[in-house]
Amino acid sequence: MRLIRMLLVSALAMTSLSALADDQAVKSLTQLLEKSQTLTGRFSQLTLDGGGTQLQETSGEMALQRPGLFNWHTDAPQEQLMVSDGKKVSLWDPDLEQVTIKTLDQRLTQTPALLLSGDVSKISQSFDITYKEAGDVIDFVLKPKTKDTLFDSLRLSFRRGLINDMQLIDGVGQRTNILFMNVKANEPVPASKFTFVPPKGADVIQE
Repeated sequence: MRLIRMLLVSALAMTSLSALADDQAVKSLTQLLEKSQTLTGRFSQLTLDGGGTQLQETSGEMALQRPGLFNWHTDAPQEQLMVSDGKKVSLWDPDLEQVTIKTLDQRLTQTPALLLSGDVSKISQSFDITYKEAGDVIDFVLKPKTKDTLFDSLRLSFRRGLINDMQLIDGVGQRTNILFMNVKANEPVPASKFTFVPPKGADVIQE
């Protein structure tokens, strides 16, 4: 009986420590994200299949502003532009001369860009979060609490308080690695960055 009691007490203590660790992870991540009201910089993106074979490599520039505004421009030859005004997202494909406009999905598990630009007050409702620190680098691993998500795991890495890289892993093991470069926080961003007017003659698809 005494052994069972000791095991129960030990289990409860471990659960308590785990909860404290999770709370600290949420607090630390929220503080880091909210500290940057705007972000600008460049990115390189690499997508690999479950076996590690490269599927796609792109680069471009980004601008983000809270709450929910972002401009994600991928360079040629695979040029695309994704712009959010906080309510609608416009995806422009110049090769097809086509723009797709749809309502912004405010769920963090469906729109990873919102983790860097949206309202993160409900982040603990969407994810189980763990973290580790190594020098001036902090890594957070986010696991969605629901199955209706675009990814199974998301890692956010910060260096000296700024976002450094991101990795998403989906249900079939496909990995998307995004490295951010020349990142600047809290600098003014023109409002025009977050509006998109379809070019004359473009096909417009409303979803």
